[in-house]
Amino acid sequence: MNLSEAPQPLDVVGTGPTRRVVLTVGGGLSLAAFLAACGVGGGSGGGGAGSGKGTIRALVMKQAGYSEADIRKMTNTFQAANPDIKVTLDFVAYEALHDKTVAAAPAGTYDVVLIDVIWPAEFGTKKIVADVSGKWPASWKEQMLGGAVATPQYDSKFYGVPWILDTKYLFFNAEHLTKAKVDAAQLDTWDGVLKAARALKSSGVTKYPLIWSWQQAEALICDYATLLGAFGGTFLDASGKPAFQQGGGVQALEFMSQSITDGLTNPTSTQSLEEDVRRVFSAGQASMAMNWTYMFGMANDAKESQVAGHVKVLQTPAGPGGKRPGVNGSMALSLSAERKNQDAAWKYITYLTSQPVQNPFALSSLPVWKSSYDDPAVVKTNPDVVEQAKKQLGDLILRPQVKSYNAISQVLQTEIQNALVGKKSAQQALNDAADKTATLLTS
Repeated sequence: MNLSEAPQPLDVVGTGPTRRVVLTVGGGLSLAAFLAACGVGGGSGGGGAGSGKGTIRALVMKQAGYSEADIRKMTNTFQAANPDIKVTLDFVAYEALHDKTVAAAPAGTYDVVLIDVIWPAEFGTKKIVADVSGKWPASWKEQMLGGAVATPQYDSKFYGVPWILDTKYLFFNAEHLTKAKVDAAQLDTWDGVLKAARALKSSGVTKYPLIWSWQQAEALICDYATLLGAFGGTFLDASGKPAFQQGGGVQALEFMSQSITDGLTNPTSTQSLEEDVRRVFSAGQASMAMNWTYMFGMANDAKESQVAGHVKVLQTPAGPGGKRPGVNGSMALSLSAERKNQDAAWKYITYLTSQPVQNPFALSSLPVWKSSYDDPAVVKTNPDVVEQAKKQLGDLILRPQVKSYNAISQVLQTEIQNALVGKKSAQQALNDAADKTATLLTS
């Protein structure tokens, strides 16, 4: 299925079928010179402020998505193409990104901040990041994938430019499955994943075939969202009230909890984040794991992994009703609402998010541009993940786009953990979370 013909993402603003002409770099022209010649790095429309020169400061993430080395390479190329602009980069873990952005906003510490898909409602209404709707060329809405376009949006306004388009995939160790005589086709459904895990465990290949990022953090909500969608549930109903405490929401949490009770999921999952999952899987101590795109390259790198060459990737398994939405884990680069040199910052944002800059780094994070998935260079860089992305990125589930999301997420994290460690039943934990969420939604 072509991405341009894919079904519209779940609860996501869609885009039309227009494809973008693939940009290539040739004739010995350097990437920096090519981008400068093509005018990449300047926005269109909108206002902005400042001279478009000088020093700007950016707050970005140092885990998953683009690596620190990737971001520094992109930034160095930008500075070569824009010698009048100096960029200072600050890297923090994802778990610190939200609070550091909020704390730094009053002082206008940063010109550019990386924001998660779940933050535009809060950051936009609190004027932490700038409304850049006037800077968005209409063509972007057609040229970018729907899940990407939705990333910086709230209330029909754009609060940034999508940069990291990601969802979680199912990774598995093909050598482990062969030893346990498990057919990989079985992993197409969550029921099949559990059957495979039982076979792997009984054969002695791995003590705990599954590892997850279920620490009390946003990573836990991402995994829950994936299963929630697969089991046919939703976070909120049509009227905006909590709905995760019924039907598929309860089934998803029961699935998670039971996998621990049955000894199929490593109990350390409740203290693990994505990097912990990658390390355990790469050490050969797990046979299957959900994680972001970046894990494929690292788990297949012999310098980083003991299972290199045996790692395979699949789209999200289907639930009982055949649904298999991946969680929208995308992120955007935004302008600080308080900083003055927005012209220079906008040049930096549009440069990093441009197709010629994103395409070469497709091993860590796939581009936001539709036509990139038909670019032979992108496909060659990450053929296995691109094949699955063409199926998965057209079907993404959003976490609630509400102003109080961060507080709601913390409530859900706590109550889901209560169920996973056996303090409460899945139903009771979600009932308690729904009661608290309902209050937060109306406050």
